[in-house]
Amino acid sequence: MKTLIIGPSWVGDMMMSQSLYRTLKQIDPDNQIDVMAPAWCRPLLSKMPEVNLAIPMPLGHGQFALTKRYQLGKALRDNHYDQSIVLPNSFKSALIPFFAQIPKRTGWQGECRYGLLNDRRKLDKQAFPLMVERYIALAYPKAQIHSAKDLPAPLLYPKLAVTEGEMSDALKEFAIKADGRPLIGFCPGAEFGPAKRWPDYHYATLADKLIKEGATILLFGSAKDHPVGEQIKSQISESKNCINLAGKTRLEQAISLIAACSAIVTNDSGLMHVAAALGRPLVALYGPSSPDFTPPLSNKAKVIRLISGYQRIRKGDGLQGYHQSLIDIEPNMVFDTLMDQLVATDQEKIINKKGNN
Repeated sequence: MKTLIIGPSWVGDMMMSQSLYRTLKQIDPDNQIDVMAPAWCRPLLSKMPEVNLAIPMPLGHGQFALTKRYQLGKALRDNHYDQSIVLPNSFKSALIPFFAQIPKRTGWQGECRYGLLNDRRKLDKQAFPLMVERYIALAYPKAQIHSAKDLPAPLLYPKLAVTEGEMSDALKEFAIKADGRPLIGFCPGAEFGPAKRWPDYHYATLADKLIKEGATILLFGSAKDHPVGEQIKSQISESKNCINLAGKTRLEQAISLIAACSAIVTNDSGLMHVAAALGRPLVALYGPSSPDFTPPLSNKAKVIRLISGYQRIRKGDGLQGYHQSLIDIEPNMVFDTLMDQLVATDQEKIINKKGNN
């Protein structure tokens, strides 16, 4: 069996798609799974043992480029795939498997993809409330799975493979010497600006508490997250024990460094899903976005959210500042939850709480 996956274009979605790959391998261990996705996804796919080959998608998000998609599909015909599973819901994402003449082309109905998909599923969002359930359902015959209740339990969560050597090399490359100090990672960035971010001053307060008790803080994120990392660092009393790595690491390096951390505190972001897949004790902070659709997929994760429901965020909304629901999450609450996570997962106890000595 040879399967071509048309993968998603976001870090979090790509991480959740691994649950599909793991399920396909569980059903058929000999299934050869190739994934077509943007080139930046290669570091993630290389850490997924289920993936045979990562095929770069040269077209950017939003590009239709019909001729180029035809050429890409035609070039894949010699691979003789038995099935394609298309994860994005767009019309254009289903074109390449069609042009590749793959016999079975599976996916949710999406944008009027009649003809392009011949194993088309009609999505009942209430029957499959989680994105990961929607991905996993595509591994099974259409007649077998009608709702998330029909999926075999337990669901196979994403699980990235990182070696001790990779972690050690990444620490050396960035001259990070823990010297017996546990590493705690912060992922303070998020899409749409401040609206989905825990305030920088709260991160700084939490960092002060952790540093005082013996931790070193690592800040992760993309280049656009570097300024908020600097804001956090500027407010920390012992800033020498805080290292701003945002924008300085390649994705594969960030993965290895997150794996080396004792725990992670994060906003609702792609790196949250990476940390969950690495099995790190995790505290995820949510505000207007809801964890009901794309929560961190890990039994070592704890979500803190003080409101219910979903509040739509549009680009530019966050320019007004932080969302009140995130401001209301106090650093002491996060600190206590983080300590509970460390103890519950038998990680190194970095804090001797006052009163418990």
